[in-house]
Amino acid sequence: MAQGRAGHIAAGRPRITDVDPETGEALRAAPALLKGMTAPGPGRTDRLSVPAMPRTWTSPRNFLDRLPQGGWGHGPGVLRAPTRVPEPMPDGAEFLAGSHSGDAGSRSYKLYIPSTYRGAAGPLIVMLHGCTQSPDDFAVGTRMNALAEEHACLIAYPSQTQAANPQRCWNWFSPGDQQRDRGEPALIAGITRQVMRDYTVDPGRVYVAGLSAGGAAAAIMARAYPDLYAAVGVHSGLACGAARDMPSAFAAMRNGAPAPGQSGHEGTAGGRVRRTVPTIVFHADRDATVHPRNGEQVIDQAGASGSLRPEVQRGQVPGGHAYTRTLYANGAGEVVLEHWLIHGGAHAWSGGSAAGSYTDPRGPDASREMLRFFLAHPHGAGSI
Repeated sequence: MAQGRAGHIAAGRPRITDVDPETGEALRAAPALLKGMTAPGPGRTDRLSVPAMPRTWTSPRNFLDRLPQGGWGHGPGVLRAPTRVPEPMPDGAEFLAGSHSGDAGSRSYKLYIPSTYRGAAGPLIVMLHGCTQSPDDFAVGTRMNALAEEHACLIAYPSQTQAANPQRCWNWFSPGDQQRDRGEPALIAGITRQVMRDYTVDPGRVYVAGLSAGGAAAAIMARAYPDLYAAVGVHSGLACGAARDMPSAFAAMRNGAPAPGQSGHEGTAGGRVRRTVPTIVFHADRDATVHPRNGEQVIDQAGASGSLRPEVQRGQVPGGHAYTRTLYANGAGEVVLEHWLIHGGAHAWSGGSAAGSYTDPRGPDASREMLRFFLAHPHGAGSI
């Protein structure tokens, strides 16, 4: 998933854009030019021409290197000027910069410490941003820091580097970044453990979530480290093993993976496969960038296709999107999986703030629902 930021649009009028994964054309784009794109031709008012995606690639990173500056206009996205002024924080809260180094390399991260944190062992949520985003942008768009104030949670935001991926995407499609103690999973787990060492964290309430490429990375983390993360949230992402290279990545984004990997990625201890992690998925049914079938595959990989009992609920956000919420309960009646399908939504964080990029303020509120789900699933509770 490679995205580009848009130019400035009028304040208070967020517009969402997606890219057609087959043609590389930006859909429903704003009149302002996206970097690297050309203006619509005569008689075309609803599309912008962008460089077509090649049919074959030799290397994911080589292909991304050839993208125009700013990518190819891929959503999830609210077209907007970047936020220039950080959101105010409550007195006593901190948003600190840190870094982690290990055998797999190094990554920086931001850590939000709410004013309500008093040193007692509390939850930690690890948030993995989408392509072209930063920890600060992702924090603003998801509003997760505000929720941390309510629940005294620590929130860690690992940061992907442009050296690792020109669009700052997590490399979810790379086999070297899909396994425990290797590549990016080792770095993300290392950041998680570093925060757990530096602060008082309840080891039974550590969670991971992400958007788009970050959502795919979160799915990988749940499979690779089920002993570390008590639950996972995947927003507009793909299942672990959905792709093994760039061609299969775009194929999965267009249509879903033929058969997401079911083995070879699970976290193990002493050769024994550990628990499957309780999972909450958000995906929009008009996502033109990552097909909604991928959300179904994430929830199936987590165990929905097994013996769990589904219950379908439907709702409507006042003034916003309708949605279908499917709950999956185990034999004890505990809901261990949730799948939210947002009707009419595109490829953007549901219920997010228009002050951040790649958000859809029309809800439902994915951040609040994910945090509710997480806190209901401490380690060992509601496992499959």
